[in-house]
Amino acid sequence: MSVGRRRRFIYGVVAWMLGATVILTLLDSLELELFFVLSLIGLLVVVELTAPFNVTPRWRRRLIPVVLAGLAGFGYIVVRRILEILPEGVL
Repeated sequence: MSVGRRRRFIYGVVAWMLGATVILTLLDSLELELFFVLSLIGLLVVVELTAPFNVTPRWRRRLIPVVLAGLAGFGYIVVRRILEILPEGVL
C-alpha cells in the first residue's frame, strides 16, 4: 500500500517538473531560478495533496529536510533578486 502512495507522489512531482519545463520552454523563459521556484511550488503542492490523514509514514518524514533546503534556496533567490532591484547606495 505504501509503495503505491510513494509512486503516486513521485509521479506527481515528476509530472509537475516536466510540465513546468514544457511551459517555461514554450514561453521562452527557461531559467534555472524559475524552474527551481516552480519545482519547489510543485513539491509543496504534491506533498500536501498526497498527505495521509491519520499517520505519517517514515518516508514522508524524510521529506522535511528536502523541503527546508528548498525553502532556504528560495529565500536566497528572493534576497538576491531584491538586492539586484535596490539602488546602489541603499545598503
